[in-house]
Amino acid sequence: MQRYFIDSNNWNDDEVKITNEDFHHVVHVMRMQEGDTFIANHPDQDAAKCKITFIDENQVVAVVEEWLEETKELPVHITIAQGLPKGDKWEFVLQKGTELGAVRFVPIQAARSVVKWDAKKQQKKVARWQKIVKEASEQAHRNKLPDIDPVLSVKDFVKQSASYDWKFFAYEETARQYPTVKLHHYFSQIEVGQSVMVCIGPEGGFDEDEAIRLKQNGFQAIRLGPRILRTETAPLYVLANLSYYFEEMR
Repeated sequence: MQRYFIDSNNWNDDEVKITNEDFHHVVHVMRMQEGDTFIANHPDQDAAKCKITFIDENQVVAVVEEWLEETKELPVHITIAQGLPKGDKWEFVLQKGTELGAVRFVPIQAARSVVKWDAKKQQKKVARWQKIVKEASEQAHRNKLPDIDPVLSVKDFVKQSASYDWKFFAYEETARQYPTVKLHHYFSQIEVGQSVMVCIGPEGGFDEDEAIRLKQNGFQAIRLGPRILRTETAPLYVLANLSYYFEEMR
């Protein structure tokens, strides 16, 4: 069943209104009519099965038929911080990372990031990123829309990471120095409900100064398996492993 994330302003007790881009999708893409049903997500993460009662030129009005007792969120809260990669790789990470359960994304302007962030384009870019995670959340039947931070320097990013229970960063040297220390070693220490920050470098990885700064601020260097992964593959590897460990093994 199609799912939509509805802003709190469009809820009135058990009545919900769909407007703007979602209105276009309901009417012109899905071609729904009065009597059809969909799932609406409230900002507080509750979801409801709703039935359309009225459609005009600007809005779809529906009523709640049933509040759903469900959660599709990971039992641990994972933030992916990523050194800005080339091309559309960051958008790929946003889309697939949302499907795999990340709750927050932090783009980083790292020393080896080939892409140089243009602050003038930030508003337009962030709006596109938010649309990507919204559509991916609906497709994956998430209960929550992931947050997306503005682009940060490594220095500023580190300052904002203090509140996390666990902080890791993927570092190629760790794979060489500690080839037998597996992700299970770290995951087994994480408890359900805790927050986890995983930091991934750009195409060239983190430079030595950045690695030192991260370690000095509580980040543990980890290896992501025996192979060296592309920057857009690494966060998905972590998320898939966390999902398997906390949702399938327990």
